Amino acid sequence: MIEILSGAPLATVQDLGRLGALRWGVGYAGAMDPLALICGNLLLGNDRNAAAIEAQLFPFELRFLAEGAVAVTGADCAATLDGTPLPPWSSAPVRAGQRLRLDHPRPGRWRGARAYVCVAGGVDTAPALGSRSTQLRGAIGGHEGRALKPGDVLTVGPTGPAAPVFCGITPPGLAMAREIDGLAAIRVLPAAEYACFTQASRDAFWSGAYKVTPQSDRYGFRLSGPELSPSAPLELRSHGIVPGVIQVPHGGQPIVQMRDAQPSGGYPKIATVIEADLWRLGQIPIGASVRFVQTTWDEAIEAAAANERWLDEIARLIGLFRNRSTGR
Repeated sequence: MIEILSGAPLATVQDLGRLGALRWGVGYAGAMDPLALICGNLLLGNDRNAAAIEAQLFPFELRFLAEGAVAVTGADCAATLDGTPLPPWSSAPVRAGQRLRLDHPRPGRWRGARAYVCVAGGVDTAPALGSRSTQLRGAIGGHEGRALKPGDVLTVGPTGPAAPVFCGITPPGLAMAREIDGLAAIRVLPAAEYACFTQASRDAFWSGAYKVTPQSDRYGFRLSGPELSPSAPLELRSHGIVPGVIQVPHGGQPIVQMRDAQPSGGYPKIATVIEADLWRLGQIPIGASVRFVQTTWDEAIEAAAANERWLDEIARLIGLFRNRSTGR
């Protein structure tokens, strides 16, 4: 079991998301950085979809009420166990009573914005519509459908047959880095109303940098950059949207729908972040900027396959290390 000690808001229980509920008006939710969640679970021998704690404001602290194992992935938050440093993207055994503390993300080539605390057996909250992910709007899933607060106690599920591997891995932000002029490069596909924007706006969208503003959260990233204008006024009926869709409201500053996006909206869509790069965008800190890169459908499919190949290789290497450690 785990006791939450920190008063840092917006820490939530998340797995890979709630699929198949859009028809009921319930969005995906799930980890903003699914690769980080999966890697933490691989290190611990969990199912890839096991639930973990997503922390996005720091410092964040918890206490283990029983022995087990923990893996911290995502942002490099100078994690410590009872004051002893825990390297980023690594796992470690824990004893009852030990405290895990995550501090503010450290600057560097791979900084990140969100950290994931994965535990052997996974966080065992009651599934809602097939997922343990917290959807704050609607109070669905997670721990009582809300953000975690001091005094909360989370149950840990039974561990699987694979023993935890106490080692570290290279973050995908370094292993699969994509940058333009020192800024994260996010691949996107032109969306339905792309041709309705002026040529100058389209050129600016591809050539300019867009900053993630403080008005951003798990629902959407509000960006600040070159203004985007339609060739003529656009009035659209509300229609279905999914995470990654880039909408442009009347002010001309884009909004990227993120994991807690509502299932419908009426703003015109200029582009859509490919699914393979949503984890990159999810780790961009407030105040940092990104560049958008135009891609094709085939390239988007290949990018998703490349992510899977990378994860499969991580799983293979961890399996080899586990077999060597256990003498198999």
